[in-house]
Amino acid sequence: MKTYILRTSLLLLVLLTFNSCAAVEGIFKAGMGVGIFIVVAIIAVIIFIIAKLRKK
Repeated sequence: MKTYILRTSLLLLVLLTFNSCAAVEGIFKAGMGVGIFIVVAIIAVIIFIIAKLRKK
C-alpha cells in the first residue's frame, strides 16, 4: 500500500512539474515576441526621426 501511494505521489509530482514548465515556456515565448515588437518599433521611430531631420 505504501508503495502504491509513493508511486502515485511521485507521478503526480512529475506531472505538475512538467505542466508548470510548459506554462513558463509559454510566458517566455510571449515575452520574447513582445520584446521583439518593441525593439522593431523603436528602430522604426529612430529611422523616422532621422528621415525627418535629413529633409530639412
